[in-house]
Amino acid sequence: MGTVLGAMRNVRWHELQHAYGSASQVPGVLSRIAWGDAPTSDEALSDLERWISTPPVFDSTAATVPFLWELAATDTVRDRAGVLDLLATILAAGNAEHPAWTRAAHDAVAAGRATAALLAAAPDTPEAGGASAARTVRAAATRLLAAIDRHACPACAGLPPRGAQVR
Repeated sequence: MGTVLGAMRNVRWHELQHAYGSASQVPGVLSRIAWGDAPTSDEALSDLERWISTPPVFDSTAATVPFLWELAATDTVRDRAGVLDLLATILAAGNAEHPAWTRAAHDAVAAGRATAALLAAAPDTPEAGGASAARTVRAAATRLLAAIDRHACPACAGLPPRGAQVR
């Protein structure tokens, strides 16, 4: 797997669930997004969106988000804008029956804010797929940045940031 997505092996995917059952297939789908040709990558991104974020989030969603941020920041990924749009979809989604899953997924998306800011300001480079691809990524990153900054939902409202000291 190399360094991109290398930490996937540290997640107990078989213990997590997505919309259709075990999340054990998620690493393969993330790999197809990272290294697949355009049709393969597009299909994998669509599958992942259905599995982890449409309409509710699942316990596998928060585990998947750091890898989505990694893919969004990797120049060789074909549809980085689509990955950023999936992160925005996750931020907008929730699960009323499992607010902790919602909070964890939203926290994971918000944790990547610095990456979104870098992508929103990135210049056009040949490595990023040229001017048109770079503009598409910048636009998606800018939209996601705005969504993170204005995010408010019942699962996240009024709670201290995860890891904050409560007195």
